[in-house]
Amino acid sequence: MSAAHPKESPPVPDLSTLPPDFLWGVATAAYQIEGAVRADGRAPSIWDTFCDVPGAVDNGDTGAVACDHYHRWPQDVALMRRLGVDAYRFSVAWPRVRPDGVGRVNPKGLDFYDRLVDALLAAGIRPFVTLYHWDLPQALQDRGGWPERDTAEAFADYAAVVAARLGDRVADWTTVNEPLCVSWIGHLEGRMAPGERDLARAVRASHHVLLGHGLATRAIRAAAARPASVGIVLNPSPCEPASDRPEDVAAARRMDGHVNRWWLDPLHGRGYPADMVAAYGVEPPVRGDDLTVIATPTDYLGLNYYFRQVVADDPTGPPPYARQVPVPGAVHTAMGWEAYPAGLEQLLVAVTEEYAPARVVVTESGSAWRDEVTADGTVEDRERTDHLERHLAACAAAVDRGVPLAGYFVWSLLDNFEWSYGYDKRFGLVHVDYPTQRRTVKASGLRYADLIRAHRRRTGRLTPSR
Repeated sequence: MSAAHPKESPPVPDLSTLPPDFLWGVATAAYQIEGAVRADGRAPSIWDTFCDVPGAVDNGDTGAVACDHYHRWPQDVALMRRLGVDAYRFSVAWPRVRPDGVGRVNPKGLDFYDRLVDALLAAGIRPFVTLYHWDLPQALQDRGGWPERDTAEAFADYAAVVAARLGDRVADWTTVNEPLCVSWIGHLEGRMAPGERDLARAVRASHHVLLGHGLATRAIRAAAARPASVGIVLNPSPCEPASDRPEDVAAARRMDGHVNRWWLDPLHGRGYPADMVAAYGVEPPVRGDDLTVIATPTDYLGLNYYFRQVVADDPTGPPPYARQVPVPGAVHTAMGWEAYPAGLEQLLVAVTEEYAPARVVVTESGSAWRDEVTADGTVEDRERTDHLERHLAACAAAVDRGVPLAGYFVWSLLDNFEWSYGYDKRFGLVHVDYPTQRRTVKASGLRYADLIRAHRRRTGRLTPSR
């Protein structure tokens, strides 16, 4: 295991407003790192199926091996301890625990996460468990997937199984990661599993994902042996009109409804925004007390931030009849996304002012760049280091403006399988050489460790937050 070493230590950005118990974390997702897709009773997920579709994933890549975390997890826990992080946000693979989606439980699947949780706690690292990060068991997809109400109920049952096993040690839970991607990108745009392009099914999926969240929140609290802190993770974006034309202003409002209000409003007891129901022309399949279940109080709101959206009217395009336009002169990551740290502060403040969550966590923030391993085996990823510092500074500024921000998780601990982009896009603080599985801590990872140590020195907290 090797590490990059920056030539000099730059000044620490002003993070003085971050609270003493601020959580410094890293994040991953099961299908992106675990590999071992046929090991120990795991069944196929919708992503295994999607990867077999010609042209669906760049270079024909799959998650079959990924970072081989299923076998190399002790090494990865050691890396986290070396970085000095307080917390690790990871996801449980539903098809590893309940291969058919319902019914029988696979003990070997639960055993894997049991060992991982024990190792994290022994290393002084707080586990944040995400129950759904997009890997629906294919068996459930064959029965209709998220557009069917039964999937929400199956999700709650699965959540109870995991919470009953891990809930004596795990306090922090996420139900669903980015329901927007599950519903809009997976069922409307077709760019992610299950690869559908059907507005009616997408709207149905969106409702059942949110319903599943509410049902799972209740199930976790009922099954866990210790008090559970439960939240959901969204990926909102600031939405700005590309011009002052009334059409672009209206398009930005629709985009805000599509990526932000459609999720935030029902979660906070407001129901679905009427303007977006009208824009889609499709009613969500609400029954009985569904909206009350969706608005079940949570303990924190997780926000993933990567870019803002500057929007122009697009009346002939797909819903929401608006399109993101490039920003002249902007810096773009390898994903083609604008690097815009001010948007994180803007988003945190706006969500706090509009919805008043008791606690907010930045559950993902990160960037992909064209990393190169130097002749001496180091990775001097200055762009990622700068991106990291500027986004942490935006967090500190948001705290100064009253945002109850409790933590920040870098996406990602490791370079990994980046969904439909395959292995070409690297987000990790740790470089992974996929043929050899060699891990190398990048300069950004070492810088993150420096910032964590500096915060602890400044606040007098010498050990990780537990």
